[in-house]
Amino acid sequence: MSGPPSPCAVLGAGSWGTALSMRLARNGFTVRLWDRDTRLMEEIAARGENPRYLPGLPLPDGIVPSPHMGEAVSGAALVVIAVPTVGFRGVLDRLAESAPPAGTRVLWATKGIETETGRWLHEVYAERFAQGPPGGVLSGPSFAGEVARGLPTAVTVAAADLQLAAELAAWFHAETFRTYLSDDVIGVELGGAVKNVLAIGAGIADGLGFGANARAALITRGLHEIVRLGDVLGARRETLMGLAGLGDLVLTCTDDQSRNRRFGLALGQGVEAARAARDIGQAIEGRETARVLMRVIEQAGGVEMPIARQVYRILYEGLDPRDAVTELLARSLKTED
Repeated sequence: MSGPPSPCAVLGAGSWGTALSMRLARNGFTVRLWDRDTRLMEEIAARGENPRYLPGLPLPDGIVPSPHMGEAVSGAALVVIAVPTVGFRGVLDRLAESAPPAGTRVLWATKGIETETGRWLHEVYAERFAQGPPGGVLSGPSFAGEVARGLPTAVTVAAADLQLAAELAAWFHAETFRTYLSDDVIGVELGGAVKNVLAIGAGIADGLGFGANARAALITRGLHEIVRLGDVLGARRETLMGLAGLGDLVLTCTDDQSRNRRFGLALGQGVEAARAARDIGQAIEGRETARVLMRVIEQAGGVEMPIARQVYRILYEGLDPRDAVTELLARSLKTED
């Protein structure tokens, strides 16, 4: 296919980074896949698959495991960052040390808010690369396993400049992977971060056996909470009603491929949080996001987000999940809007 020049680098060989590598390789690009876990790199190189995160799915030709970040990004026209939020700044620091060449584009596919600072990832990126390569974000309803298997998926690629968003999206766009464009970076990041917190809440409700009616209500009212915060932060409502907002929210709240939903399910069934996290064995972004989101809410003037607040109280204040739902239902009468 015609498209941007090759090669590219993907930083992070978890399920999501590997799936995005597979998408790029299927589009004809050489992909240097890097991860700080050198043993994982060795396993991928030896077996031709990611046995830890996507077992049984052979990697397409064109993916080259690279144990050294400098080697991975050398000469790369595109660098994709697909690490958990907690590792985002550290990867940016190492990327800066590797001195990506002029003309490199950077795209992050990480969903969350920086825990220690409460900063959005585009702010973290701008702080580290004030004069560096232009960047954007990819988000939307996209389970890694389905992307890796080539199942139909649609996502949003956002950058402050729509032309840059189009350049970034062109790397990934394919028959089974449709990319839409946006210049609403904060809206796309907001939807991708907060939906993880609400997915924990949906999982808790289902774990308690509250049924489909409660789940639908939680998703709908949860979307209202995202929109309220978005209004204060300058996000566009149409973004939050699209793939990166409503689409991702519905996906993560309703399907057990979502680690955040499964974590909530376990909590609702009485499993201790630490054990539930160990059983899942991968990053649960909503767990940390719930904590830092409270800071963001206060900085935004105390935006009313009762579902997100109850999830925080369950995780960090010991509130019983059943009592949390009872309190939500006992709130005073109000109009829906």
